[in-house]
Amino acid sequence: MSDSNLNDKLSHNCYLAPSQPPSIVLVSAPQRAQLTQLLFACPAGLYQQTTSSEIIFEPNGCLECGTCRILCDLEVMASWRYPGAGHGVIFRFG
Repeated sequence: MSDSNLNDKLSHNCYLAPSQPPSIVLVSAPQRAQLTQLLFACPAGLYQQTTSSEIIFEPNGCLECGTCRILCDLEVMASWRYPGAGHGVIFRFG
């Protein structure tokens, strides 16, 4: 599946950001190798590399698939939970 096809499919979803605190919080100094794994593994693209090669994380838009927990759990995640009722991803198939 091409990236543009995946992005087209993801664009049908809706995401309602949870009120504070965010549902995913990273540890204060995650290992670069772990973040690099997530850069390529996260289906929602929440981990992005900047032009200065820094890897940044934006929790809003999470598909709640758990890929990050399976790959890196305690090495990267300070906390991971599902958003409260009425928040998070709303899948729209179309």
